[in-house]
Amino acid sequence: MNDFTQILQSIDHGSTDPRELLPVVYEELRQIANHKMSGAANGHTLQATALVHEAWVRLAGPDNASQWENRAHFFGAAAEAMRRILVDHARKKKSAKRGGGAIHESLDEVVITLETPSEEL
Repeated sequence: MNDFTQILQSIDHGSTDPRELLPVVYEELRQIANHKMSGAANGHTLQATALVHEAWVRLAGPDNASQWENRAHFFGAAAEAMRRILVDHARKKKSAKRGGGAIHESLDEVVITLETPSEEL
């Protein structure tokens, strides 16, 4: 039995903190992040390290820490978390580009003034 499996079993039994798993899986998570980032557009502002850390926060949260069945399940969940993070990041960036941060005003509150055309010819 390898380190990953032992730590995973002890997490299931509640005797180990999920944070002990990170040093064991960090390099593989970085490889997954680099692979995911290779398909991203140039000029992407999110770095692979930040992607790994954000995915880890989602994976090791209190609701998710003991739900992994095995190594493949864990890395599949990690890849999915990274994909969702990249999609969310792209959506936020695109919405900001399209006026996502603009202040919305109701048309009822806006006073529209019309100029009357002059009758000069």
